[in-house]
Amino acid sequence: MNLLIRWALNAAALWLTVQLLPGVTIAAGGLGPLLIAALVVGLVNAVVRPVMVLLTLPVTLLTFGLFLLVVNGLALAVAAAVSPLQLAGFGSAVLGALVLSIFSALLSRLFAEPRV
Repeated sequence: MNLLIRWALNAAALWLTVQLLPGVTIAAGGLGPLLIAALVVGLVNAVVRPVMVLLTLPVTLLTFGLFLLVVNGLALAVAAAVSPLQLAGFGSAVLGALVLSIFSALLSRLFAEPRV
């Protein structure tokens, strides 16, 4: 899938998450802050999150993978620290990461190129 299309889909998923959860907000200003936040979330998921997953692998194995919810929440909190995305607390970060992952997966599946 084209990088710009994936970025737009992640921005749409982030917008849906902001609309659904009261603890996750975007700074006012229209589409610009949303696109910046989507870009930062994508970069954090591509660069920082794999390192966090690797460092927390023992705990993740002990909890049968449930600790990945915490890792995803931490990754969203890191993205919120450097973008227009605002979180009400760590619970909002974990729930926001879960909802964002679901919306992003659904939109990516919906707009995926057909396999031959």
